[in-house]
Amino acid sequence: MEKLRLANTELEVSRLCAGCMGLGGGWDKATVLTKEHEREARVFLESALSLGINFFDHADIYGRTRAEEVFGRVMRENKGLRDRIVLQSKCGIKWADDPAGTPQRYDFSHDHIVRSVESILGRLGTERLDILLLHRPDVLWEGEEIARAFAELKASGKVRYFGVSNLNRAGMEYLQSFLPDPLVANQLQMSLLHSGFAEVGISFNQGSAAYPDGWEGVLEYCRLKGVSVQAWSPLARGLLSGGDLSKEGEAVRKTAALVAQYGSARGLPAEAIVLAWLLRHPARIVPILGTIRPERLLACSKSLEVSLSREEWYRLFETARGRPMP
Repeated sequence: MEKLRLANTELEVSRLCAGCMGLGGGWDKATVLTKEHEREARVFLESALSLGINFFDHADIYGRTRAEEVFGRVMRENKGLRDRIVLQSKCGIKWADDPAGTPQRYDFSHDHIVRSVESILGRLGTERLDILLLHRPDVLWEGEEIARAFAELKASGKVRYFGVSNLNRAGMEYLQSFLPDPLVANQLQMSLLHSGFAEVGISFNQGSAAYPDGWEGVLEYCRLKGVSVQAWSPLARGLLSGGDLSKEGEAVRKTAALVAQYGSARGLPAEAIVLAWLLRHPARIVPILGTIRPERLLACSKSLEVSLSREEWYRLFETARGRPMP
């Protein structure tokens, strides 16, 4: 599989990243890890590696920490595997009722970041993370605290590089002003059905109610600074690749039909077309695959065989946005 060298790092990652959110039995906090969960994680890991994927994305909340735990169990079975893969995790989201009576909230305090990383490393059974992302912006964040946490984690060898997730340009610029080293990634929701990153350029200066001002300058800043752009939910929850369209509007149904048409013409699955639309963007977007099923990982890998023309790319975009280009 094609590899990318991440700017400002020594990391070489696969063009597709395997997201681990589906491991560990889902979101029910009462779930207990079983041998079946371990088998599922083992098959997932082996399938991803067989396709040339060396990049794995975690978060401390996935599976209520069980995703990291079960991945770590399987990784320990494979001597030398840790040095052949790139591990990324995220922290900063705190569940409601943890402890009892507390609301869901976000925490970028020094102590929470440091404690979170130590717990992540323990669950994964490794001494280091390659990349740590701050998961979802904490309104009460203080740049000095984040910088102090990052400095300690880097000095101790626990984290090599740092990035963010779901952060706009102003937030990135503000955080970067406190940091001696560049942020290396921003993970954002991006897909044919969540295309604000593309719409922001199309609808500017058009008096459009659809103008997504939160996206203003995000991709340009990332490209200028060498920040890797990662796409979460790149398959739009599978709606365009066999998902239930009964409750969807006309634009989604027409987009799914067009995706199927382009895939059929190439003899490739719909997943390949949906992901190829993101891969065609010159920002070198890295899709974070949300599936842990081997057959869908294989279907997604076929996206690297697709080269969409400019006309096909815009036809998909126009169909998904549900209105003509300005």
